[in-house]
Amino acid sequence: MRSSTADITAQDRRSGWEIIKKVAPYLWPEGQTWVKRRVVISMALLILAKVIAVSTPFFYKAAIDKLTGDSVDPAWTLGVGAVGLTVAYGMARVLNSGFQQLRDAVFARVGQRALRRLALRTFRHIHQLSLRYHITRRTGGLSRIIERGVKGVEFLLRFMLFSIGPLLLELILVAGALYFALDVWYLVVVVLTIVLYVTFTFKVTEWRVKLRRVMNEQDTDANQKAIDSLLNFETVKYFGAEDRETERYDQAMRKYESAAVKTSTSLAMLNFGQALIITSGLVIVMVMAAVGVQNGSLTVGDLVMVNALMIQITMPLNFLGTVYREIRQSLVDMGEMFDLLEQPAEVSDKPNAPALNVSGGVVELGNVVFGYEAERPILKGVSVTVNAGETVALVGPSGSGKSTIGRLLFRFYDVKGGAIKIDGQDIRDVTQESLHKSIGVVPQDTVLFNDTIRYNIAYGRADATEADIVEAAQAAQIHDFIVSLPDGYDTTVGERGLKLSGGEKQRVGIARTLLKNPPILLLDEATSALDTETEQGIQSALARAGEGRTVLTIAHRLSTVADADKIIVLEAGEIVESGTHDNLLAKGGRYASLWARQAADRNAA
Repeated sequence: MRSSTADITAQDRRSGWEIIKKVAPYLWPEGQTWVKRRVVISMALLILAKVIAVSTPFFYKAAIDKLTGDSVDPAWTLGVGAVGLTVAYGMARVLNSGFQQLRDAVFARVGQRALRRLALRTFRHIHQLSLRYHITRRTGGLSRIIERGVKGVEFLLRFMLFSIGPLLLELILVAGALYFALDVWYLVVVVLTIVLYVTFTFKVTEWRVKLRRVMNEQDTDANQKAIDSLLNFETVKYFGAEDRETERYDQAMRKYESAAVKTSTSLAMLNFGQALIITSGLVIVMVMAAVGVQNGSLTVGDLVMVNALMIQITMPLNFLGTVYREIRQSLVDMGEMFDLLEQPAEVSDKPNAPALNVSGGVVELGNVVFGYEAERPILKGVSVTVNAGETVALVGPSGSGKSTIGRLLFRFYDVKGGAIKIDGQDIRDVTQESLHKSIGVVPQDTVLFNDTIRYNIAYGRADATEADIVEAAQAAQIHDFIVSLPDGYDTTVGERGLKLSGGEKQRVGIARTLLKNPPILLLDEATSALDTETEQGIQSALARAGEGRTVLTIAHRLSTVADADKIIVLEAGEIVESGTHDNLLAKGGRYASLWARQAADRNAA
């Protein structure tokens, strides 16, 4: 997680206009005429509502003048009594509200569609980011950034369209009405009030934006700690660390509380300042109008009209302050999300990359060099060839680079030197989608979706039938267990599959991969969570699944790979031995040493 200073600096570099430019195309998308049509209709309804809103006080004035006996000059009031004018005033208010609500209804689909498109874009981009990015980010903080950013989209789009410009239009109409109906001094007071109000609002809001950024950071940090703790629920219980986790969460929440209090206090100050400025302007104008009534230059209706017009100004000005504040806060929230969207994918397809064509399934690692960090090399020139239909095992102590080879084959990372090829095609030259379709992986730690067993097995192939799912479960020797459950295949496995045992999760993962039916299998400690009896059954199932396929097995328990066509022994990122099980034992080298040690451990157990 970046420091607060780094976050704020990054946000300061980002111009609000840059973010607005990124959002604007969602309001006026190319090739979507229906969206543009709705935006135009919404704007027309908006203008109608504003014109009616500004004209309403004139009906009110005419009605008052009729009741007080003052002359009513406009020709349109002839023959209309005070009651008729009052009814007209009420109808004008209803029409104003009606047009505003109709505008919102017309625009609703535009806003929701934009929100959906941006959310989809963000979701897709996150899945395109490299494994390196995901293992260095905290899921809770990432989800919070997305949540806040996407929620700000509709708000920003709506107020870009319906707030700043329309509010200025209404202020101009009201100021013009005061000027033509009364005199220039009323306009002067109104303009000064607006200028003071807008200046004060913008200055204070800019200061509050910095407070908002700090509050967002603390909110993200607290959410990260909460999600992290809940995901590791069992670990917390094992070590009796509930109080420790609670205190850790409370520390983050205390910082959030402090930032939130500052934000709320500054908001109270902003609201009071706005109220003071707008009320002062209102009082001055009303005093001027009252003096005019006293000296006979204005009627009582004029006084009422002035009051209504000033209230007409007060409402949009108050709204302007809220809108600007919310827009600035939305820009802060969305800035974090756009930073995420601009995060480059470490592994990406080349332009016009072809799909991988697997004709036999020959996997070649040619002098592969790789390290997660430049100063810490993991693989130091590893060369391996797995012929079509052959089973090759990678063994060696922890940290020797076995699992790294699996990640490189699946192209979670790109090699730093050398190349990995499948049937002579460099995997960097083909599409990742076609590469992933061609390789089935059973990882050491199978993580399941919080859904049904059926869903998790069917995840291996989207078009799988019920018969296909059952067949895969039978091959993975988990069908009998599933049907023994009250809900059978509709049993929910819980968060990350926690309702199942380690062996049951592993077998569901194996069934999922068997259902995928890929030409190349990558087994990363595929039976590590199984007991000896089940392991033997799974091994036979995997052996059947591997028939006619290229199989690369990563194993710690050497007994599980004794039947492999070739065994490659890795140590410190280099190949130290290779051969069949019998040949390697006969050599009496590193493999024989590992075998003897594991055999001793089995006998001791």
